[in-house]
Amino acid sequence: MKAHNKRAAIYAGTFDPLTLGHLDLIERAAHIFDRLIVAVAEHSRKNPLFSMDERLELARAVVRKLPNVEVDRFSGLLVDYARAKDVHVLVRGLRVFSDFEFEFKMALTNRAMTPDVETLFLMTKEDYSFISSSTVREVAELGGHTEQFVPAAVHVALQRKLGAAAVVAPAQKRRSQRLAADE
Repeated sequence: MKAHNKRAAIYAGTFDPLTLGHLDLIERAAHIFDRLIVAVAEHSRKNPLFSMDERLELARAVVRKLPNVEVDRFSGLLVDYARAKDVHVLVRGLRVFSDFEFEFKMALTNRAMTPDVETLFLMTKEDYSFISSSTVREVAELGGHTEQFVPAAVHVALQRKLGAAAVVAPAQKRRSQRLAADE
């Protein structure tokens, strides 16, 4: 292992969208490692709300103040990407117990393919344990308020993508619905 990558790690995901839970893990991993690569995955089986370029741009905006964090894209197997970057640690987040089973299987599969790549699990802060990208997308698409779930840049991007009316505060939405019903 090269000395300059000994304290490097990769935190990968589709980040569609990047949530406060993701940011929590990024910030904490950035304190542990000298270099952290946030690897945005192209995933052919998912239908992302944000394009790859938008997800990269948002991730870069969110981590801008973390000097040892870089954002990159990848496709294919994460262990192949790690090998190409000469990085030997994958950071994975655990929110709830059900995440553990999936992540454990993935870590064992990765180890079977590439024994010199280790997986480090970080538990998210309990404040973010219920937040997932798919839940945030659904809340936003159904007109719910997302500000408490995502970084400000992502909230703005959700407003632009779905229209400002799709991401209004619940009280404003109820008031608008009452006014429409009174007409």
